Amino acid sequence: MTIRSAPLIRFCLFMALLAAFSIFGVTAQAEEITHGQHLGHGQHQRGKNGGETAPSPYVGQQHRAIKSLSDDDIAELQKGGGWGLAKAAELNGLPGPAHLLELSDLIPLSDDQHAAIAALFATMQQSAILEGEKLIAAEAALDDAFKAGNVNEDELKSMLDEIAQSRSRLRFIHLSTHLKTPDILSPAQIARYNSLRGYGD
Repeated sequence: MTIRSAPLIRFCLFMALLAAFSIFGVTAQAEEITHGQHLGHGQHQRGKNGGETAPSPYVGQQHRAIKSLSDDDIAELQKGGGWGLAKAAELNGLPGPAHLLELSDLIPLSDDQHAAIAALFATMQQSAILEGEKLIAAEAALDDAFKAGNVNEDELKSMLDEIAQSRSRLRFIHLSTHLKTPDILSPAQIARYNSLRGYGD
């Protein structure tokens, strides 16, 4: 290597390094822009999914006659059905009369037991139907008040109190009936009922 060529080599190396740094800078800037675009797009999507366009789980329920009650709820109340109100008894080993009658051949129930359970069920059903109609009417009044848009806080509290009291009375009807069935059944029959209902360990 001659002395004259050394400056030329250093100049070439300098230009090569400058070009490398320039390319690296452009690439890094491009990546930053791309990352920002992706981040912005993700944020926009999250914003959309977070509530701007996400449908409500209540969609369709705005067409109900009574917004707080489905057609199935109303039908269950009108026939005096349990409506899930007696779970505290049912799931703690106190059978309900309706299911006892359904399973009477498998438990089995004697004629006297069957008659006693049937009488309990008839009394419970009659009372539950009457109270169920009151609850439906109370929920309908609440719905109508909000539909009209003229309910005030005092009226609202009164309506909610009536709904709560009606629901409590209805729950008492069902639970108090469950309290009476163990006096009619043997422990073996209760165990059989729970097994048939799928409550075994």
